[in-house]
Amino acid sequence: MNKDKFIGICKVGEKGQIVIPKEVRNMFNINPSDNIVCLADINKGIALIKSETFEEASSEILNGVLKND
Repeated sequence: MNKDKFIGICKVGEKGQIVIPKEVRNMFNINPSDNIVCLADINKGIALIKSETFEEASSEILNGVLKND
């Protein structure tokens, strides 16, 4: 499989925790103590996004909205 894609299985532990596979952590440069944003939609599923990426995207969206006012 290409290095820009990954398929794997994450097991949910007793406390509801999952381990993000090493390949995915490397792909997205996720390190210990990084924060992850969890987005969930009951019909579409769950998305995990590194918080700094989410903050950058939301800033771009808000800047675009404010410029259009």
